[in-house]
Order: sequence, then C-alpha cells, then structure tokens
Amino acid sequence: MVHVTNNFINLSKTLRKEQTPWEAKLWYLLRGNRLNGLKFKRQVPIGKFIADFCCDEKALIIELDGGQHNETRALEADIERSEFLKSEGYTVLRFWNNELDSNIDGVLEAIRRATSLPTSPHAWGEEKEGA
Repeated sequence: MVHVTNNFINLSKTLRKEQTPWEAKLWYLLRGNRLNGLKFKRQVPIGKFIADFCCDEKALIIELDGGQHNETRALEADIERSEFLKSEGYTVLRFWNNELDSNIDGVLEAIRRATSLPTSPHAWGEEKEGA
C-alpha cells in the first residue's frame, strides 16, 4: 500500500471544493447513492494519484478529461494513471467533458453497465491473485 501524505489529502479536499462544472454535473448524478444504489466518492487519493470518482464496492474509477488531456504529455500521464489503477484492481472509465454535455445518458449507461459487472475481490479487501 502506498502511503498518502497530509499534503496529498489536503490537495484532494481542495479539488473537491474547486470542482469543474463537469465534475459537479456528474457528482450531482452519482452522490447520495443515486446510481444503482452505489456509493461513490470524489477526488479519492489512490497511490500517487487522485481519482475523480471512485466506487469501492465495484472497484470502479471514473475519470473526466478536459481538452488538456489531448496533449501528448497528458495522454502519457493518463495511461500511467489508468495502468496503475488497473493494477490495483480497479476498472477505469474515462469520459471527455464534452461527452457529459452532449451525451449524458450514454455516459450514465456506460457507468451502469460497468457497475453491473461482478464485484471485484479488491472491493472486499481480499488478496488479488498473484499478490
């Protein structure tokens, strides 16, 4: 397990307070167990990353990406982040901000499909295979 520093926790809190309009829009639809009765958290420190949204029960991470994520360096960082989160047992869904504006129903359907998959052993605190 990677140690999370107080500075990282403070950054997570700051990101929750200063969410983007797209994060606010999705959070409104996820919070309070509104989607399939599942609990989502936002701006969750996992290792050296902060996940935009996390459902521990389904080991699901949702990342929202703005236009800056289309640059080479950001794409490489997103790949590294996704690979790390997957290695920790999470499924990672990525959506562009404009998808929330133009196809919110499609985004929610993709999340519903992902949450209907069998629960990951990671969510129950069991050891992953090969760990």
